[in-house]
Amino acid sequence: MRRVEAPPPTSLEGQFLIAMPSLQEGPFARSVVYMCAHRDDGAMGIVINQRAEEIDFGQLLVQLDIVPETEAIRLPPRAEAVRVLRGGPVETGRGFVLHSSDYGVNDSTVKIGEHVCLTATLDILRAIAKGTGPARAVLALGYAGWASGQLESEILANSWLTCPADPGLIFDPNFARKYDRALAILGVDEGMLSSDAGHA
Repeated sequence: MRRVEAPPPTSLEGQFLIAMPSLQEGPFARSVVYMCAHRDDGAMGIVINQRAEEIDFGQLLVQLDIVPETEAIRLPPRAEAVRVLRGGPVETGRGFVLHSSDYGVNDSTVKIGEHVCLTATLDILRAIAKGTGPARAVLALGYAGWASGQLESEILANSWLTCPADPGLIFDPNFARKYDRALAILGVDEGMLSSDAGHA
C-alpha cells in the first residue's frame, strides 16, 4: 500500500466537503464529498451520498467479466453489501473503490485517511467477488475534480463546508441520512444554512 507524499498543511485530503444550499442546482445538490486528494495542482473527491440506484453491484461484476452470470446470485455477503455510488461528474465510466484499510494492493491502493483507502483497479473487484476483499467498500462511478485554486475559490464563495470525515458515514447504507449526519459532525442543522454568503 502506498502513501503519496504528505499533503500540504492546508490540504482537505481525508475530510468531508458538505454542499451549501447555494449548490442546490446540478450534480452537487445536498452532496457530501470525501476528499481523496488535495494538492496545489488541484483536488479530487468522491460523492458518498448519491446512490446509482439503477446499477446493481452483482450485475456490474458480470458485465466486467469478473464473475459469470450464474454466480452473480451467489456472491459472498461482503460483495452483497457493496453499494454503487454516483461519485461525481468526471469520468463517470470509471470506477473507484473506497474501502476499509484491511485490504491493499501494492502500487494500486492509496491510503487516504487512517481507516480509508482508494483502489481503482479490477483486482479489488475480483477480491470482493471472491470474499477476500475489504470488510467495507463502496464503488463510485466517476469523481469530483477541481483545477488548481478552484476548490479554494468555491469554499471562499460559501459553496462548501468542511469537516473531519467519519469513515462509518462513508460506508453507511442509509443514503438518505448522510447529508444531515455530515452536518451534525459540525453541530449544524440544514435549517441554519443560508444560501447567501454571510458578512459580519
